[in-house]
Amino acid sequence: MVQKTRKKEVDFVKTIIVAGAAGFIGSNLAERLLKEKNKVIGIDNFSSSSRQNIGLLCKFENFSFLEHNVQEPLELKEPVSQLYNCASPASPIDFAKIPIEILMTNSLGVKNLLDFCLEKKARFLQTSTSEVYGDPLVHPQKESYWGNVNPNGKRSCYDESKRFAESLIMAYNRKYALEVRIARIFNTYGPRMRKDDGRAVPTFIKQALANEPITVFGEGKQTRSFCYVSDQVDGLVKLMNSDFIGPVNIGNPVEITMIDLAEKIIELAGSKSKLVKKPLPNDDPKRRKPDISLAKEKIHWEPQIPWQEGIKKTIEWFKEN
Repeated sequence: MVQKTRKKEVDFVKTIIVAGAAGFIGSNLAERLLKEKNKVIGIDNFSSSSRQNIGLLCKFENFSFLEHNVQEPLELKEPVSQLYNCASPASPIDFAKIPIEILMTNSLGVKNLLDFCLEKKARFLQTSTSEVYGDPLVHPQKESYWGNVNPNGKRSCYDESKRFAESLIMAYNRKYALEVRIARIFNTYGPRMRKDDGRAVPTFIKQALANEPITVFGEGKQTRSFCYVSDQVDGLVKLMNSDFIGPVNIGNPVEITMIDLAEKIIELAGSKSKLVKKPLPNDDPKRRKPDISLAKEKIHWEPQIPWQEGIKKTIEWFKEN
Protein backbone atom coordinates (compact mmCIF):
# COMPACT_ATOMS: atom_id res chain seq x y z
CA MET A 1 0.00 0.00 0.00
CA VAL A 2 1.34 3.46 -0.94
CA GLN A 3 1.36 5.93 1.90
CA LYS A 4 0.56 9.56 1.25
CA THR A 5 3.34 11.85 2.35
CA ARG A 6 2.41 14.81 4.52
CA LYS A 7 3.22 18.16 3.04
CA LYS A 8 6.22 19.52 4.89
CA GLU A 9 5.43 22.74 6.73
CA VAL A 10 7.73 25.63 5.98
CA ASP A 11 9.64 27.06 8.94
CA PHE A 12 9.74 30.78 8.28
CA VAL A 13 12.71 32.77 9.52
CA LYS A 14 10.63 35.75 10.73
CA THR A 15 7.20 37.26 10.36
CA ILE A 16 7.72 40.74 8.93
CA ILE A 17 5.30 43.52 8.00
CA VAL A 18 6.09 45.80 5.07
CA ALA A 19 3.89 48.91 5.20
CA GLY A 20 3.67 50.36 1.71
CA ALA A 21 4.26 46.94 0.13
CA ALA A 22 2.58 47.95 -3.13
CA GLY A 23 5.00 50.81 -3.69
CA PHE A 24 8.27 50.95 -5.59
CA ILE A 25 10.73 50.37 -2.74
CA GLY A 26 8.23 48.47 -0.57
CA SER A 27 7.51 45.82 -3.20
CA ASN A 28 11.20 45.29 -3.99
CA LEU A 29 11.92 45.02 -0.26
CA ALA A 30 9.06 42.56 0.31
CA GLU A 31 10.31 40.39 -2.56
CA ARG A 32 13.81 40.28 -1.07
CA LEU A 33 12.43 39.27 2.34
CA LEU A 34 10.20 36.60 0.79
CA LYS A 35 13.11 35.08 -1.13
CA GLU A 36 14.93 34.83 2.19
CA LYS A 37 12.06 32.59 3.44
CA ASN A 38 10.50 35.12 5.78
CA LYS A 39 6.75 35.30 6.16
CA VAL A 40 5.78 38.75 4.89
CA ILE A 41 2.53 40.60 5.53
CA GLY A 42 2.12 43.52 3.15
CA ILE A 43 -0.15 46.45 3.93
CA ASP A 44 -1.09 49.32 1.61
CA ASN A 45 -4.05 51.53 0.72
CA PHE A 46 -2.97 52.14 -2.91
CA SER A 47 -3.05 55.94 -2.59
CA SER A 48 0.10 56.19 -4.72
CA SER A 49 1.06 52.57 -5.40
CA SER A 50 0.24 49.68 -7.73
CA ARG A 51 -2.01 46.66 -7.31
CA GLN A 52 0.16 45.01 -9.95
CA ASN A 53 3.05 44.93 -7.48
CA ILE A 54 0.91 43.02 -4.99
CA GLY A 55 0.01 40.58 -7.74
CA LEU A 56 3.72 39.86 -8.23
CA LEU A 57 4.20 39.26 -4.50
CA CYS A 58 1.18 36.97 -4.26
CA LYS A 59 3.14 34.38 -6.25
CA PHE A 60 5.00 33.63 -3.01
CA GLU A 61 3.19 31.24 -0.65
CA ASN A 62 4.72 33.03 2.35
CA PHE A 63 3.08 36.36 1.43
CA SER A 64 -0.24 37.74 2.61
CA PHE A 65 -1.79 41.15 2.07
CA LEU A 66 -4.04 43.48 4.03
CA GLU A 67 -5.52 46.55 2.37
CA HIS A 68 -5.16 49.10 5.13
CA ASN A 69 -4.60 52.83 5.63
CA VAL A 70 -1.94 53.40 8.28
CA GLN A 71 -3.86 56.47 9.44
CA GLU A 72 -6.09 53.90 11.14
CA PRO A 73 -4.79 51.66 13.99
CA LEU A 74 -3.35 48.34 12.83
CA GLU A 75 -4.66 45.18 14.48
CA LEU A 76 -3.28 41.68 13.84
CA LYS A 77 -3.43 38.64 16.11
CA GLU A 78 -0.26 36.88 15.00
CA PRO A 79 3.21 37.62 16.40
CA VAL A 80 5.41 39.96 14.35
CA SER A 81 9.20 40.34 14.60
CA GLN A 82 9.87 43.37 12.44
CA LEU A 83 8.02 46.17 10.65
CA TYR A 84 9.47 48.18 7.77
CA ASN A 85 7.59 51.43 7.22
CA CYS A 86 7.69 52.39 3.53
CA ALA A 87 4.18 53.84 3.63
CA SER A 88 4.24 57.38 2.30
CA PRO A 89 3.61 59.02 -1.07
CA ALA A 90 7.01 60.39 -2.08
CA SER A 91 6.58 61.85 -5.55
CA PRO A 92 6.80 65.62 -6.09
CA ILE A 93 3.52 65.54 -8.03
CA ASP A 94 1.83 64.11 -4.91
CA PHE A 95 2.92 67.11 -2.83
CA ALA A 96 0.40 69.33 -4.60
CA LYS A 97 -2.32 66.69 -4.98
CA ILE A 98 -2.48 65.06 -1.54
CA PRO A 99 -0.45 67.18 0.91
CA ILE A 100 -2.71 66.55 3.91
CA GLU A 101 -2.70 62.79 3.33
CA ILE A 102 1.11 62.87 3.22
CA LEU A 103 1.26 64.87 6.46
CA MET A 104 -1.13 62.51 8.26
CA THR A 105 0.56 59.36 6.92
CA ASN A 106 3.92 60.52 8.27
CA SER A 107 2.53 61.64 11.63
CA LEU A 108 -0.59 59.77 12.76
CA GLY A 109 0.28 56.84 10.50
CA VAL A 110 3.74 56.49 12.00
CA LYS A 111 2.29 56.73 15.52
CA ASN A 112 -0.18 53.92 14.76
CA LEU A 113 2.61 51.68 13.49
CA LEU A 114 4.81 52.50 16.49
CA ASP A 115 1.94 51.61 18.85
CA PHE A 116 1.50 48.33 16.99
CA CYS A 117 5.21 47.51 17.33
CA LEU A 118 5.09 48.42 21.01
CA GLU A 119 2.26 45.95 21.53
CA LYS A 120 3.98 43.20 19.51
CA LYS A 121 7.49 43.94 20.82
CA ALA A 122 8.56 44.21 17.18
CA ARG A 123 11.49 46.18 15.78
CA PHE A 124 10.47 49.22 13.70
CA LEU A 125 12.39 50.62 10.71
CA GLN A 126 11.50 53.99 9.22
CA THR A 127 12.34 54.84 5.64
CA SER A 128 13.08 58.49 6.19
CA THR A 129 14.52 60.63 3.43
CA SER A 130 17.30 62.93 2.29
CA GLU A 131 14.54 65.55 2.07
CA VAL A 132 15.02 66.13 5.81
CA TYR A 133 18.16 68.06 4.75
CA GLY A 134 16.05 70.34 2.51
CA ASP A 135 18.13 72.47 0.13
CA PRO A 136 21.37 71.72 1.97
CA LEU A 137 23.98 74.32 2.88
CA VAL A 138 26.43 71.51 3.77
CA HIS A 139 27.87 69.22 1.10
CA PRO A 140 27.97 66.24 1.12
CA GLN A 141 25.28 65.69 3.71
CA LYS A 142 26.19 63.92 6.95
CA GLU A 143 23.62 62.62 9.42
CA SER A 144 24.78 65.26 11.91
CA TYR A 145 23.55 68.05 9.59
CA TRP A 146 20.21 69.49 10.77
CA GLY A 147 19.09 70.67 7.36
CA ASN A 148 17.77 73.76 5.56
CA VAL A 149 14.03 73.19 5.11
CA ASN A 150 11.27 75.67 4.26
CA PRO A 151 8.68 74.73 6.94
CA ASN A 152 5.68 76.04 4.99
CA GLY A 153 6.71 75.69 1.33
CA LYS A 154 5.07 73.43 -1.24
CA ARG A 155 7.45 70.56 -0.39
CA SER A 156 7.03 70.94 3.37
CA CYS A 157 4.18 68.40 3.56
CA TYR A 158 6.80 65.75 2.83
CA ASP A 159 10.00 67.29 4.27
CA GLU A 160 8.53 68.39 7.58
CA SER A 161 6.36 65.33 8.13
CA LYS A 162 9.39 63.09 7.66
CA ARG A 163 11.35 65.23 10.12
CA PHE A 164 8.48 65.00 12.61
CA ALA A 165 8.35 61.22 12.13
CA GLU A 166 12.03 60.90 13.08
CA SER A 167 11.37 62.92 16.25
CA LEU A 168 8.35 60.78 17.15
CA ILE A 169 10.25 57.55 16.56
CA MET A 170 13.11 58.62 18.80
CA ALA A 171 10.62 59.68 21.50
CA TYR A 172 9.17 56.14 21.47
CA ASN A 173 12.69 54.75 21.70
CA ARG A 174 13.59 56.95 24.67
CA LYS A 175 10.31 56.66 26.55
CA TYR A 176 9.36 53.04 25.88
CA ALA A 177 12.71 51.48 24.87
CA LEU A 178 11.12 50.44 21.57
CA GLU A 179 13.68 49.03 19.15
CA VAL A 180 13.82 51.41 16.18
CA ARG A 181 15.96 52.04 13.11
CA ILE A 182 15.99 55.14 10.88
CA ALA A 183 17.26 55.08 7.28
CA ARG A 184 17.58 58.32 5.33
CA ILE A 185 17.01 57.26 1.75
CA PHE A 186 18.48 59.28 -1.11
CA ASN A 187 17.21 59.21 -4.68
CA THR A 188 16.39 55.62 -5.60
CA TYR A 189 15.53 54.21 -9.03
CA GLY A 190 14.90 50.90 -10.78
CA PRO A 191 12.11 48.50 -11.79
CA ARG A 192 8.55 49.23 -10.55
CA MET A 193 8.91 53.01 -10.41
CA ARG A 194 5.73 54.87 -11.22
CA LYS A 195 5.99 56.07 -14.80
CA ASP A 196 4.12 59.28 -14.00
CA ASP A 197 5.60 60.16 -10.62
CA GLY A 198 7.37 63.32 -11.80
CA ARG A 199 10.87 62.31 -10.72
CA ALA A 200 13.81 62.60 -13.09
CA VAL A 201 14.62 58.97 -13.93
CA PRO A 202 11.13 57.72 -14.93
CA THR A 203 10.27 61.02 -16.61
CA PHE A 204 13.45 61.09 -18.69
CA ILE A 205 13.13 57.41 -19.64
CA LYS A 206 9.47 57.76 -20.62
CA GLN A 207 10.26 60.82 -22.75
CA ALA A 208 13.32 59.18 -24.32
CA LEU A 209 11.51 55.98 -25.29
CA ALA A 210 8.81 58.08 -26.98
CA ASN A 211 11.44 60.29 -28.68
CA GLU A 212 9.81 63.29 -26.98
CA PRO A 213 11.70 66.38 -25.75
CA ILE A 214 13.32 65.73 -22.36
CA THR A 215 12.46 68.36 -19.77
CA VAL A 216 15.42 69.65 -17.74
CA PHE A 217 14.75 72.26 -15.06
CA GLY A 218 16.98 75.29 -14.72
CA GLU A 219 20.33 74.84 -16.47
CA GLY A 220 20.38 71.14 -15.59
CA LYS A 221 23.39 71.68 -13.31
CA GLN A 222 21.59 70.66 -10.11
CA THR A 223 22.80 67.28 -8.86
CA ARG A 224 21.37 64.12 -7.37
CA SER A 225 22.92 60.84 -6.22
CA PHE A 226 21.02 57.85 -7.59
CA CYS A 227 20.96 54.47 -5.84
CA TYR A 228 19.69 51.35 -7.63
CA VAL A 229 16.79 49.77 -5.79
CA SER A 230 18.47 46.42 -5.03
CA ASP A 231 21.32 48.30 -3.30
CA GLN A 232 18.78 50.41 -1.41
CA VAL A 233 16.90 47.33 -0.21
CA ASP A 234 20.15 45.70 0.87
CA GLY A 235 20.95 48.74 2.99
CA LEU A 236 17.52 48.67 4.65
CA VAL A 237 17.81 44.97 5.51
CA LYS A 238 21.32 45.40 6.88
CA LEU A 239 20.23 48.33 9.03
CA MET A 240 17.17 46.50 10.36
CA ASN A 241 19.31 43.54 11.41
CA SER A 242 22.14 45.62 12.89
CA ASP A 243 22.57 47.04 16.38
CA PHE A 244 22.60 50.62 15.07
CA ILE A 245 19.57 52.88 15.52
CA GLY A 246 20.61 55.58 13.08
CA PRO A 247 19.72 57.79 11.41
CA VAL A 248 21.97 56.55 8.66
CA ASN A 249 22.22 57.71 5.05
CA ILE A 250 21.45 54.95 2.54
CA GLY A 251 22.33 56.29 -0.89
CA ASN A 252 24.87 56.34 -3.68
CA PRO A 253 27.58 58.98 -3.17
CA VAL A 254 28.20 59.33 -6.93
CA GLU A 255 26.90 62.82 -7.81
CA ILE A 256 25.30 63.38 -11.24
CA THR A 257 23.99 66.54 -12.88
CA MET A 258 20.51 66.36 -14.37
CA ILE A 259 21.83 67.23 -17.80
CA ASP A 260 24.36 64.36 -17.67
CA LEU A 261 21.62 61.98 -16.55
CA ALA A 262 19.34 63.06 -19.40
CA GLU A 263 22.10 62.70 -22.01
CA LYS A 264 23.05 59.22 -20.74
CA ILE A 265 19.42 58.07 -20.87
CA ILE A 266 19.11 59.38 -24.46
CA GLU A 267 22.25 57.42 -25.37
CA LEU A 268 21.27 54.16 -23.67
CA ALA A 269 17.71 54.29 -25.00
CA GLY A 270 18.89 54.97 -28.54
CA SER A 271 16.57 57.97 -28.50
CA LYS A 272 16.23 60.97 -30.81
CA SER A 273 14.99 63.19 -27.97
CA LYS A 274 16.27 66.75 -27.55
CA LEU A 275 16.68 68.65 -24.28
CA VAL A 276 14.20 71.39 -23.34
CA LYS A 277 14.86 73.67 -20.35
CA LYS A 278 12.14 74.94 -17.98
CA PRO A 279 12.26 77.14 -14.85
CA LEU A 280 13.52 75.50 -11.66
CA PRO A 281 10.70 74.73 -9.15
CA ASN A 282 10.64 76.51 -5.78
CA ASP A 283 12.68 74.91 -2.97
CA ASP A 284 14.12 72.30 -5.34
CA PRO A 285 17.49 71.27 -3.83
CA LYS A 286 20.49 72.40 -5.91
CA ARG A 287 22.85 69.64 -4.73
CA ARG A 288 22.25 66.31 -3.11
CA LYS A 289 24.95 63.82 -2.15
CA PRO A 290 25.12 61.52 0.87
CA ASP A 291 28.11 61.00 3.08
CA ILE A 292 27.87 57.24 3.66
CA SER A 293 30.78 56.89 6.08
CA LEU A 294 28.38 55.88 8.85
CA ALA A 295 26.71 53.21 6.69
CA LYS A 296 30.08 51.73 5.83
CA GLU A 297 31.20 51.73 9.48
CA LYS A 298 28.01 50.68 11.28
CA ILE A 299 26.21 48.34 8.87
CA HIS A 300 29.00 47.48 6.40
CA TRP A 301 27.02 48.74 3.44
CA GLU A 302 27.81 50.62 0.26
CA PRO A 303 26.15 50.46 -3.19
CA GLN A 304 27.37 47.91 -5.72
CA ILE A 305 25.52 48.77 -8.95
CA PRO A 306 27.17 51.53 -11.09
CA TRP A 307 24.58 54.12 -12.06
CA GLN A 308 25.01 53.59 -15.81
CA GLU A 309 24.36 49.85 -15.36
CA GLY A 310 21.33 50.54 -13.20
CA ILE A 311 19.92 53.02 -15.73
CA LYS A 312 20.30 50.43 -18.50
CA LYS A 313 18.38 47.86 -16.43
CA THR A 314 15.69 50.40 -15.66
CA ILE A 315 15.26 51.34 -19.33
CA GLU A 316 14.81 47.65 -20.18
CA TRP A 317 12.13 47.30 -17.51
CA PHE A 318 10.27 50.34 -18.85
CA LYS A 319 10.42 48.87 -22.38
CA GLU A 320 8.92 45.59 -21.14
CA ASN A 321 6.23 47.31 -19.09
